[in-house]
Amino acid sequence: MSTVYNSTQAPFYFILTGIPGFEASHVWISIPFCCLYTVSIVGNTTILAVIRTEPSLHQPMYLFLSMLALTDLGLTLTTLPTVMQLLWFSIRKISFEACFAQVFFIHTFSFMESSVLLAMSFDRCVAICRPLHYATILTSKVIGRIGLAIVCRCVLAVLPSLFLLKRLPFCRSHLLSHSYCLHQDMIRLVCADIRVNSWYGFALVLLIIVMDPLLIVLSYAFILKSILGTASWTERFRALNNCLSHILAVLVLYVPMVGVSMTHRFAKHASPLVHVIMANIYLLAPPVMNPIIYSVKTKQIRHGIIRLLYQRNMDIR
Repeated sequence: MSTVYNSTQAPFYFILTGIPGFEASHVWISIPFCCLYTVSIVGNTTILAVIRTEPSLHQPMYLFLSMLALTDLGLTLTTLPTVMQLLWFSIRKISFEACFAQVFFIHTFSFMESSVLLAMSFDRCVAICRPLHYATILTSKVIGRIGLAIVCRCVLAVLPSLFLLKRLPFCRSHLLSHSYCLHQDMIRLVCADIRVNSWYGFALVLLIIVMDPLLIVLSYAFILKSILGTASWTERFRALNNCLSHILAVLVLYVPMVGVSMTHRFAKHASPLVHVIMANIYLLAPPVMNPIIYSVKTKQIRHGIIRLLYQRNMDIR
C-alpha cells in the first residue's frame, strides 16, 4: 500500500533530478548552465542599466522592454539556486515550502513574460497604426497601470492553483523530473482526485497561453494592414524593422513552449532526457536570448551599452 504524505507533515520534501544518465558528469554540465545564467543576468541587468541611465530611452517601448528584462531576471534567479546546487554539490532535497515558493515564482514569471510581450505588441500597434496619438495614448500613468495589471493578473492566476495543490495528499515517490519544481510535475505525485486542478489548469492555458498569442497575432494583423496602406516601400521596411526585435522575442518564448507541450502530449514514452532538455530550453531561452536580440537589433540600446561601457572605463581610469 502506498504511503500517504500530507503537506502539513514535517519534515516533508521533494527530490530533484539532474540530467538523467549523466549524473557523473554534472560538474562538467554545470559549465554551459553557468555560462547561460551569467549571460542572462549580465544581459538583462545591462538592459535595465542602459534604460535607467539614458533619458532618451524613457519612452513606452523601452519601459516595456525594462519590464521584460525584469521578468527574465526574475525567472533566471528563480531556477538558478536549485539547478546549480544540484549540479555542483549534488543537493537534491528541497523542502515542501521551498518547492511551492519556486513553483509560484516560475509560473508567475512565465506568465508575466507572455503578458509583457502582449503589452509590447499593443505598444507597436499604437506606434504604427496611430503614430500621432502615440504619446497621448501611452502615457507614463497608462504604462504604470499596465505593469500593475500584468503583475496582478499573473499572481492571481497562479495562487489558486497552489492552494488547490496544497490541500492534496502526496502518496507516490517524492522524485521530481527536473532540477526545479513545476506544478505539472508535482501534480503527478498526488494520489487524490485532481479534476478541479486539471480544469483550473485548462482554464489558465486558455486565458494566458492561448489568448496572449492570439491577441499578439491580431495586433500584428492591424500592424500589417497599416503598413500595406503606406505608399513607400522604405516606410514599410522601417516599420517592419521596428517590430523585428519583438517578433523574435515572441518566437523565442512560444516556439519552446509549443515544443514542450508537443513533447508532453505526443512523446510521453520518450527518454526522460528529452523532457529535461525541452523544459530547460523553455525556461532558459527567453532570459538568455532577449537581451541579445534587443542589443543587436535595437540601435538605441546598442549605442546606450557602448556609452555605458565607455563611461565606466573612464571612471576606472
